[in-house]
Amino acid sequence: MLVSGCNSSGEAKGNTSSASATPTIAADVPAGFDACKDIPQSVIQQEQLIKPTPDITDRPGGYKWRGCDWVQRGGDGYAVTIDTTNITLAMVRTNSQFTVTEESNVAGRAALIYRPSDDKTDQHENCILIVDMRGGSLEVSVTNPPSAKLTASQHSCDIAKRLGERIVPAIPATL
Repeated sequence: MLVSGCNSSGEAKGNTSSASATPTIAADVPAGFDACKDIPQSVIQQEQLIKPTPDITDRPGGYKWRGCDWVQRGGDGYAVTIDTTNITLAMVRTNSQFTVTEESNVAGRAALIYRPSDDKTDQHENCILIVDMRGGSLEVSVTNPPSAKLTASQHSCDIAKRLGERIVPAIPATL
């Protein structure tokens, strides 16, 4: 199953369960979309995202994340990690340590919102959205604390979906 860990901003990056069969993991994250460089400039400007910090995370079992951590202008809003990962939607669905809270489509691609099953934090504050890509997914992980002056009134999953809707059209259709 998935391996546990956290990226540099502390979001959960999967958990392990021992004996269950799981879909085969790709050797690397999907190639052809760089979650740091290929996010449209219009999204960066509209969302006032600054200070991209590379997020390069490898976990035992070959699980990988490649992308960037971003914060909103002045640190008065949400923080987000936008990664490509070799974890698929099927892997999340079949992992008993995750709870899928919503399945939908984002810009025409299958997507889901999930959380670690043992996570007791308010999903209003933290949300993980993954969007299907060939060989993995795009992961948008939002942290929107109550202290965020610009965005505290917004649900973190609404922010994640909005970002997904704006970013996914930049992903080549072949991915």
